Order: sequence, then C-alpha cells, then structure tokens
Amino acid sequence: MATATTPKGMNPDIGAQISYAMRSMGIAPIPRNYELFYEAYIGSNPALSRELAALGSQATQEELDAIGQQYFSSQHGRMVETAHDRIAAELDSLLRLLRQEQNSLESYSRLLGETYSRINSKNNASADILRSAITILTEATEGTMAHGEQTVESVTRKSHEMDMVRKELDEYKRIANTDSLTRLSNRRAFDDRLATVYDGSAGLTGLILIDIDHFKRVNDSFGHPVGDKVLATVATVIRNHVRKDSFIARTGGEEFAVIVDGLGAEEIQQICERVRTALESTPFKNSKSGVNYGPITISLGYCMAGEAEDAGDLYSKADIALYCAKHAGRNRTKVFEAGMQKDFTKSWLIYRR
Repeated sequence: MATATTPKGMNPDIGAQISYAMRSMGIAPIPRNYELFYEAYIGSNPALSRELAALGSQATQEELDAIGQQYFSSQHGRMVETAHDRIAAELDSLLRLLRQEQNSLESYSRLLGETYSRINSKNNASADILRSAITILTEATEGTMAHGEQTVESVTRKSHEMDMVRKELDEYKRIANTDSLTRLSNRRAFDDRLATVYDGSAGLTGLILIDIDHFKRVNDSFGHPVGDKVLATVATVIRNHVRKDSFIARTGGEEFAVIVDGLGAEEIQQICERVRTALESTPFKNSKSGVNYGPITISLGYCMAGEAEDAGDLYSKADIALYCAKHAGRNRTKVFEAGMQKDFTKSWLIYRR
C-alpha cells in the first residue's frame, strides 16, 4: 500500500493535493480535468496516468479532453448533460400540453355556463333554446372529448420517452460509478455508499479494507498488463467469496473495500479469512510461457460501524487495522482495536461535496 509523506497526526486532503497539482500546471479547475487527475493520483488506470504524465506541464485543454475521451469512452458527463436537456425539453412540452388541456376545459366550462344562462332566459322560445343548446353542447362535448383523447395519447407518449431517458441516465450513472478494469464499483460510488452507513442502524455493518501485498513488485517485474490481470483476478476472488448483497469497490490502485450489513465482527472475520485463503491458493501463471507471477496475497483490516462515530472515523479505523495487518507481516486480517495506531490516516472523502 502506497504511503504518503504526511506529517504525523494529519489527514492528507487528496482533493486539495489534486487541486494544487492542477493549479501548479495551469490546468483549468473544471470537473472533467479533476476526474482525470484523480484517476491518475489513485493509480486505478496506469495507462491513463502514463499518458497524462507524458503531457508534462504544458498540457492544453484539447490534449486533456482527448485523453478523457479515450479512457472515459462513455463520456458520461456530456451524455448526462444531454439527457438532462432532453428531460427538460420533454417536461416543458408536457407542461404546455397540460396548459392547453386546462384552457380547453376552461372554455368548455364557460360554454356550459353560457348555455345554462340562455336556458334560464325568459326572452327566448323554449324550442329555440333547447335546439341551440343541444347543438352547442354536442359540438363542444365532441371537440373536448377528442382533444382529451389526444392529450392522453400525447401524455402517454411523452411519459414513455421520459422513462427511456431515465433508463439512459441510470446506465450513465452505473458506468460513471464502475471501475473499468475490475467491473467493481469505483471510489466515487464507494464514497456515496459509505456516507449512508450511519443513516440508519449502523451497529451490524462492517467496513473491510483490502490491499494487495507487494503489488508494486508485480508491476515492476512483469509490467502493467500483468498487474492489470492480477487486479482483475483479485476482484473476481473477492466477489466470489463475500455475500451477494455486499458492496464491493476498487478504491485505489491496488486497494479494495467491502461493506457488509447484518453481520457481527466474528462473521466478518470469517469472510476476510475466506477471501484471503482463497486468493492465497489461486495460481497466477502465464498459461503459454509458464511464468509464475505469484504468490499473490492480500492484507485485510476491518472495523465495525458501532466502533466508530461516523463514516470518516469508520474508514480511518479500518485503515489503521489494515496498516497493522501489513506492519505485522502481511497476508493476514486485523480487526480494529483500541490502541491501534499508524503514522498517518487517509481521508475517505473524495468525490462527495
């Protein structure tokens, strides 16, 4: 697990560090640029990091956007903006349609009132009054009913169109919250999920932090493509050995997180050990060359929500437990206990504002 040169007792503000780096390079502080530098900072996409570094300190906005289009192929930011525009247009059209329907009904109501007044008038012959009233009401009723049917049809169509846009937005959100390499949730989604832990009863919720041991050695020895395969395999092992309803995310370069609800500390310990031993016995070999990339092991630290005051404290304590697991020799699980310490703690809050 990478460490930062942060003074003891201080929490590094990753967002501030990224903003400072962008400002130093003269990069415009806009969301899509921040996202690029964030991905490079946490190392979740090594190829992106290398291309961004190759631009040096004179990167133009066109060059940055080209990298963004290459690695964020969904272009979810622009797509979400387009989808929002479409919804706004549909709602505006629907509002106009309903106003027209309201005007039509108001006109029909006025006509009924005028007809009633004519019927009550003693100056007209009864036969003429009835004949005139029947003609007027028949034509008005038929027109109003036809207009109403058209309105219903139009509202139904526009509702269907807006539902299609909503589904597109849901898909864009899924893509924006998914790590492209492992197909797990990414740090953005993790920040959002962790923030909800204390919305209800948080006692039986546990946060597990996982770090691949000596991952830098894998990248240095075999290259980043092999490192990417290792990351994908680790993600699969984690997914296959935790409960189906668990929230799993890749939160950094070689770091993962699991949020488990409804289980006590001993049960979460068993989950951690099940994942750890499963990965320990997983072969990491090149089927063609026979080169062995392993052994690959992980260290795990966890904390129960009942032992922390809030989401930030929960993350900090789970991270301390992870640090202690690695400091104790790696390839092991540690639960947070009072008195555990480390030289620094990281902030869980990246994307949330």
